[in-house]
Amino acid sequence: MNTYLIPLAIGAPQIVLIVVVVLLLFGGKKIPELMKGLGGGIKEFKKASQEEVSDTKEEEK
Repeated sequence: MNTYLIPLAIGAPQIVLIVVVVLLLFGGKKIPELMKGLGGGIKEFKKASQEEVSDTKEEEK
C-alpha cells in the first residue's frame, strides 16, 4: 500500500467520530430533514440524467 494513502483510509473509529460530530452540529431532529433533502436531490439528479439520455437517443434516430 502506498504510504501517502494511509491518512485517507477510513475505518470504524473514523466513521464513529464523523457520526458524533454530525450529531453535535445538527442535532438529532435536524438529521432526518437533511437526509430527506439529500434524497430529493439525488432523485432529481437521476431524473434529469435519464431525461438527458432519452433526449440524446431521440436525436440519434
